[in-house]
This record gives sequence, C-alpha cells and structure tokens, in this order.
Amino acid sequence: MKTEVHVHGSVFMCKGVTLAQIELALRPWLDYVDADHLADAKSLEREEMGIAFEVRERVLSMCWTGDVGRSFHSKLTEACNNLGPLTEYASEVEVTYYPDSGEDEFHQFFIGPSPEAIHEFRRQCVMEDLHHMLSRHLGKPEVEQVTELVTRMFDAHKPEKPAGSETTAASGSSTVIPLHPRNRHLH
Repeated sequence: MKTEVHVHGSVFMCKGVTLAQIELALRPWLDYVDADHLADAKSLEREEMGIAFEVRERVLSMCWTGDVGRSFHSKLTEACNNLGPLTEYASEVEVTYYPDSGEDEFHQFFIGPSPEAIHEFRRQCVMEDLHHMLSRHLGKPEVEQVTELVTRMFDAHKPEKPAGSETTAASGSSTVIPLHPRNRHLH
C-alpha cells in the first residue's frame, strides 16, 4: 500500500563537498525512487523543486513529495545518516506521511556532523519553540525559569564524546524524532 510523503528542509554542507558525494550519500533514497541523480528525483507536486544542491551556497534543499511504501522511512534514515559527515553544522528535515486514514505522521530528522552538534541544535530548536509559545502567556522571568530547566534537562542527556576523538563517526550522526500533528504542507 502506497502512502504520500513530503520531505522538506535544507542541509548545509561542508566546503568542498561535491554533488557526487551527496548523490552517493543519498543513494538509498535515490535507489528507492529509481533515480540515478538528484535531478531525476522529481516531486509529484510540480511546484516543488524536488532535491537540489546549490553548489555556491553549499545547501542541499529538499521539497519533495512522493508515493512510498513501508521501507521508505528506513531508506530515508540511512540516507540522512550518510549525509551527516558531509555537513558543516546540524540541520532539521521535516518528513510528513499522509496515509489514507487521515492520521498524518510527522517526523523530524536532525542531520549533523556529530551527535553533539545535533544535540545542541535540538536544544536550540526547543528553546526557540518554548520562548515563542510561552512569551505570549507569561512574563520574561517565568519564561527564563522554564528555559533554564530545559537547558539543565538537555545538559543531563548530552551525548558523550568517545575518548581521544574530536568528532564522532557517521554512524550516529542523525536522529529521528516523531512530532505532534500539525497542518499539512505548511510552507
């Protein structure tokens, strides 16, 4: 049974990363959609760019919709893990599944050069969300109290660097977090 999926985000690549390296990293996703190159991975929605690498800006941009089966999520996870070592810093990619049942599924993929970079980026995202949400209802001292607590919580779960290593290997460079439901195609 096929399900519509939308993948949306921008990933910031290190200086010197080539299109060939990106296509190799994304090979599990490209093979899944039977595409030899990024340009061949067309979105079902004509107004969407699909998957594009802007060499000058060093940005891999994704705005892609497709019909997928059950194994797509594992192939996308593998592709995101492969991208991690090629990135300059952590980024977020949102993935939304639209099954016929109407129960949309939302996921966030955090892609980055190390688990530490991803952890810090996730903390920053949570802090921004909390600040925006709480500042409408509470004063600055209360918002700061909550953000201090959240910072301590993130610090308690900080990934440990392996001994003698400045960066962590690619195997743990991306994480997937299920999200709460939001509206469809908000961009």
